[in-house]
Amino acid sequence: MLSFTHVPAPKAGAPRLALIHSLALDRSVWDGVVQQLKSEAEMLTYDCRGHGQSERTPGPYAAQLFARDLAELFDGIGWTKAAVAGCSMGGNVAQAFAAEYPQRTSALGLIDTTAWYGADAPAKFEERAETAKAKGMRGMIDFQLTRWFSDDFRASHPDVLKRTTDVFVANDLNCYAASCELLGNVDSRASLPSFRMPVAIVVGEEDYATPVAMARQLHAAIPQSTLTVIPRARHLTPIECPDRIAAELRGLLARR
Repeated sequence: MLSFTHVPAPKAGAPRLALIHSLALDRSVWDGVVQQLKSEAEMLTYDCRGHGQSERTPGPYAAQLFARDLAELFDGIGWTKAAVAGCSMGGNVAQAFAAEYPQRTSALGLIDTTAWYGADAPAKFEERAETAKAKGMRGMIDFQLTRWFSDDFRASHPDVLKRTTDVFVANDLNCYAASCELLGNVDSRASLPSFRMPVAIVVGEEDYATPVAMARQLHAAIPQSTLTVIPRARHLTPIECPDRIAAELRGLLARR
């Protein structure tokens, strides 16, 4: 079972928006964005399988499996279609959802993500999983924080760092390893030209995990896509600059 939060429609005819979080975190990634959009949209946030408060089911995992999970959540709350946006791993799941269920995807938000992490990705993500097993999740947190957030943000938001760290270190190691394998194997490149829904691509200027070059590749491959680069932001822009992400999603919903 997946743990989720359904923010009800603020008014009749409000757009629907599903938000998918990044690797080893949970739906709290979207708290700041939801706060800004709750008077405008009906929203669904949830913890992917193996994450947060959702069931920690064993792997193997795949982006298509996570996409089916989201389709079942749609069925459960009575949604036929919605805009779908994801950050990092969530962006990979969003791409898989759009490919598997194009009729259920009214618009697509791809934030700090890519279609493919490269030929060496399986080995790199396996190494990351092995590091977690050797050091524990807490042994990886300094590396993660510098990738997730800019220097200025880390210095000025110790409370956010603590909350995010607490979620990260609570991960189940086997579920984390299965999620790493998902990312190592993900490759949505063949599906991108078939996307006909409006697509907004957003990336932090200083994102070292899925850099601007990867966002540009998405933009070049997807018809009807826009690309926004957020100055001085790193990999978790929904947390670092929720106002900018909310604005981008607001614009995306207007195009659906």
